[in-house]
Amino acid sequence: MTMTYAMTGGATGIGASLKEKLRARGDTVIVVDLRNADIEADLATGEGRNTAIEGIKKLAPQGLDGFIACAGLPPVAKPLSLISRVNYFGATVLIEGLADLVAMKKGAIVAVGSNSASMPGLNEEHIQLLLSGDEEGACSLIDTLDGHNAYAGSKNALSRWVRRSCPALMGRGVRMNVVAPGMTETPLTDKVFDDADLGGAMAEFQKSIPYGAMASPDMIADAMVFLLDPASRYICGSILFVDGGHDALLRPDQF
Repeated sequence: MTMTYAMTGGATGIGASLKEKLRARGDTVIVVDLRNADIEADLATGEGRNTAIEGIKKLAPQGLDGFIACAGLPPVAKPLSLISRVNYFGATVLIEGLADLVAMKKGAIVAVGSNSASMPGLNEEHIQLLLSGDEEGACSLIDTLDGHNAYAGSKNALSRWVRRSCPALMGRGVRMNVVAPGMTETPLTDKVFDDADLGGAMAEFQKSIPYGAMASPDMIADAMVFLLDPASRYICGSILFVDGGHDALLRPDQF
């Protein structure tokens, strides 16, 4: 039985790997991205988010077996407010806008978080502005801070939002979970390694991964396939760390 999925960020990296895995088994995958996609839209804008939602509705009028919010920007994106707009609002607005389609098929939603979301020292005001839906307030604040707060803070807020929102969706038959990748070999990660300010810290951080190496995109995609599959039908509101043991190393007593 073939499935119909929609996803953001399917052009490169983890999203491209997931798209290929799903299509290889015969599933239909509707991709939203800036370019080279079924629906080309800029998720940093309200207009772009609406274009994505309406485009998916037109292509999948019978409903979705799943939606994957994979589009994201790295901590070196400029201005930093773009990270908040894409990573948080580009995910939550689309999930809300497509929930009815997923509910039609009692499907699953997977949001891509990060193991950096649990790191200490994040600006809580920024996170709370995101969670309250104050996009302009969050963006104004983050432009005065730094890339780590922009990226990890957006993923922290997204993870909290999923946890807060999943019980109501589960009541409609929709499971929603977060996959939290660690360092993964993608074009976005390459940009961080090349950054003069963050590259050195990234190289040192890489050395501490218990697995001994960064993940390949297909390692993350495999976990996402599981969260979309009926085999995970009783999993709801979970944050699945796929990071080679990094989170366990850094937070052994927190779970």
